[in-house]
Amino acid sequence: MSKHGRILVAMSGGIDSSVAAVMLHEEGYEVIGMTMKTWDYASSGGSKKETGCCSLDSINDAREIAVNLGFPHYILDIREEFGDYVINHFTDEYLNGRTPNPCVLCNTHIKWDALLRRADKLGCEWIATGHYANLRQENERYVLSKGVDDLKDQSYVLWGVSQESLSRTKLPLGHLHKTEIRQMALNMGFDNLVKKSESYEICFVPDNDYRGFLKRRLPDLEAQVDGGEFVLQDGTVVGKHRGYPFYTVGQRKGLEIALGYPIYVTEIQKDKNRVVLGNLEDLQRDGMWVTKLNMQKYVDLIGRPTETITKVRYKDAGKDALVVQEGDKMKVLFHDSVSAIAPGQAAVFYEGEDVIGGGWISSSFKQERSI
Repeated sequence: MSKHGRILVAMSGGIDSSVAAVMLHEEGYEVIGMTMKTWDYASSGGSKKETGCCSLDSINDAREIAVNLGFPHYILDIREEFGDYVINHFTDEYLNGRTPNPCVLCNTHIKWDALLRRADKLGCEWIATGHYANLRQENERYVLSKGVDDLKDQSYVLWGVSQESLSRTKLPLGHLHKTEIRQMALNMGFDNLVKKSESYEICFVPDNDYRGFLKRRLPDLEAQVDGGEFVLQDGTVVGKHRGYPFYTVGQRKGLEIALGYPIYVTEIQKDKNRVVLGNLEDLQRDGMWVTKLNMQKYVDLIGRPTETITKVRYKDAGKDALVVQEGDKMKVLFHDSVSAIAPGQAAVFYEGEDVIGGGWISSSFKQERSI
């Protein structure tokens, strides 16, 4: 009988989840390892060699650790549900002129749900991952907070995990720095994992070319959207583009148009097949609307203007903002302008180190900074 109960650990075959599994094993949990197969690299049509969490090498690395420590390891094939939900959403968002964030979507709707269903079948009380974030219970709510390693903090990608799921989740790495994890891995004899390079690419776009992925997935797309107009803020036509799904707000490189000064994509007009261009000042926004909310620390903020630090992308440091919930959406007003707010990305609201909640950016705007 284990000291802390049975726990299902998501093991990608990388250093973080492997160290997390060993830590929990040494703490007295009855560990069961599980590696999720989300995608076949060969089916992406890209040119890059298969690497990362779904590769055969990574699966074998996870299995070897489990075997050596004497706990079971399983492979969970979720390719069908991953493709139906995450990849279809990915392509649909670009077709609608937005910039998707598939990693957040996968954590929220695929990985946690898949792990908990299998945990129930295996009699596991808990699930665990190698994410750099912390979790605690406060006033009958489960509250996520940032990992202590600012460079590795992953609380941003977990804002959508439900309270029910968080109630059964362990995050053993949140109080550690990456340098400590690397040293622990060396002490555990995982030299091969320490030498692995970390990938920040989308798992199903291994060559980091999302435009090529869209073209392979939708062979007729390029013909349908090619030849739309590049326009300036006042509507002046300045050239032709290759199709609005192949551009994102804030993009500067690869526009293949010269106006004599630095230009950026400031807006995607899907219905007109237009891409709006402007200077750096034109990218600035005072506020935004956020929808499909999931509140963690507070159930709702309706009628309660609240000061937050709000992040609009994963590597964003965050900006001071006043937020107020209006029905099922959040109005966010930044104290200072924010550059390149992209509809389709996630917005996450923080109180200090704690995640208040988050949602999906639907639009941004410029106006007086008051609610």
